[in-house]
Amino acid sequence: MTPADGLTNATNLKAVQFVEIEQLFHVRNGYTPPKSNPELWEGGTIPWFRMDDIRANGRVLEYATQLIPPEAAKGRLFPANSLLVATSATIGEHALVTVPHLSNQRFTSLAIRQEFRDQVEPRFLHYYAFVLDEWCVKNTTVSSFASVDMAGFRRFRFPIPPIEVQREIVRVLDQFTQLEAELEAELEAELEARIAQYSYLRTAAFSAVCTPDVNWSTLGDISSRVSTGATPKARDSRYYSNGTIPWLRTGEVAFNEIWKTELFINETALRETPVTWARENCVVVAISGATAARCAIAKIPLTTNQHCCNLEIDPAIADYRFVFHWVSANYESLRALGRGARGDLNMQLIKSFPIPLPPLALQTKLVQRLSSFESLTKDLSIGLPAEIAARRRQYEYYRDKLLTFEEAPA
Repeated sequence: MTPADGLTNATNLKAVQFVEIEQLFHVRNGYTPPKSNPELWEGGTIPWFRMDDIRANGRVLEYATQLIPPEAAKGRLFPANSLLVATSATIGEHALVTVPHLSNQRFTSLAIRQEFRDQVEPRFLHYYAFVLDEWCVKNTTVSSFASVDMAGFRRFRFPIPPIEVQREIVRVLDQFTQLEAELEAELEAELEARIAQYSYLRTAAFSAVCTPDVNWSTLGDISSRVSTGATPKARDSRYYSNGTIPWLRTGEVAFNEIWKTELFINETALRETPVTWARENCVVVAISGATAARCAIAKIPLTTNQHCCNLEIDPAIADYRFVFHWVSANYESLRALGRGARGDLNMQLIKSFPIPLPPLALQTKLVQRLSSFESLTKDLSIGLPAEIAARRRQYEYYRDKLLTFEEAPA
């Protein structure tokens, strides 16, 4: 039987009863033992779950990355096969825990009441909790931090189809889940392989031109102008109101072409602050912070903040695209020159960075080869995540279809 056959059988179902959370489950909140008492965090034997466990190990959990000792436990443990539902902070997540456990206070535990244990399949409840997750996201209040409307949460209702139907739905969804996970893994592996292949080809291409007799220069010496920018006072609307002048920040510098910017400034900013224009096709190198040594090509005239080094390449000496590819290929070497705790670069470090200068015709030929490789990789970089997203939507469609029930009259 295929998953599709199971889907057909499982959806041929008449109306079912629905039961509120408070009737179906014991509802308890998690908690965090005092961090000030190290004895409550040493020699642990009880799994104590946090959101990190879901992120690291998925939504069906049998062990926790953090254990606490029995003396840190308040009252009874949450029983095996309980749901943990995030009801504050990171809302919209849940897990089925298959061992006795505890959790932090961000989770609400749903433990199946004794009178329902023969009527419900824990993994069916786990799959229906995706519907509960969506409800939680839509019924959240935000003050100092986000939290779910708990009165409404307790009234949320789970469908209780016959146990045989629950098991069939679980069987079908388990198959779909496995197929979807395998497909995602294959697509992600393919994307990583293409990126690695491009990096290898780029390194090989530059190795071919770095012959013993090639001329070398520096980024500063091949530039007709090197500039940086400035940040007009952030809260002064005189500099940003009705702005039409592209103003680039380093967060947008990501080994890419810049065709538009997220922010704009106006002529007042240009007159009254140190901001200056950088011309089209300049190579922008990020100077500081987490983005230091990343580069981009400005495909439009623009202005930048003070964390960008803007290299206007002399076309008689070098092809700006060749320079961009060279800086990209040597990102790690340039970044290693950073100074201080943040590893910041400065204008002088960037200007003095070496670059080989084969004849212009050879630079252009290398650029054409790299551009072809890059286009193939970018097509995959765009296409594969889109394919992964499409498969996830397809999976969610069938999951939702299986979990939609008509309510029987009371």
